[in-house]
Amino acid sequence: MLRKAAQAVGAMVAVAAASQVVLADAKQTGSAHDFSFTAIDGKDLPLNAFAGKAVLVVNTASLCGFTRQYEGLQSLWSRFQDRGLVVVGVPSNDFGGQEPKSESEIANFCKGAFGVTFPLTAKTNVRGPGAHPFYAWAKEMLGEDAAPRWNFHKYLIAGDGKLVAGFSTMVAPSAVELKTAIEAELKKLPKQSAALNQADQ
Repeated sequence: MLRKAAQAVGAMVAVAAASQVVLADAKQTGSAHDFSFTAIDGKDLPLNAFAGKAVLVVNTASLCGFTRQYEGLQSLWSRFQDRGLVVVGVPSNDFGGQEPKSESEIANFCKGAFGVTFPLTAKTNVRGPGAHPFYAWAKEMLGEDAAPRWNFHKYLIAGDGKLVAGFSTMVAPSAVELKTAIEAELKKLPKQSAALNQADQ
């Protein structure tokens, strides 16, 4: 009952988000490629490893009413990976305590329940004074209204590291506006990116 109540509260919070999609200002400073996460297996996960690719960074949780978005994120990754898209899941316990699992439990859950194969980071703070530097930078670039307000907030990064847009929890992975934005960024990538990505498979 408590879990269902938390999920209901989460849904209401997400619905109340002031903005579903926030576009980045053309005048930016810095680059997403300046930041690095710790991967879920404890290794370094620098975003500059994805230079030349479009990256969708999503803060996630295992016990959220929106957890099934993992399935949609995996679908995006499977569909667009060869064209230069990278999905990065960022497990976070910041919202409703809905990611209490350990890293190994998260990895096993994501793979077992949703067949997730895209990169996952270690558990990470995405809001407040302890937010990961990437999230602090994204908030500075797009403003307070574009900061994550719940699990499964999405940031789209261009191949050159510029922050393209933020998408709220309510914008599902299957949403037309998200797919359109991803397609637009993939079209901007150098033509050799697709060939390189296929060679990496």
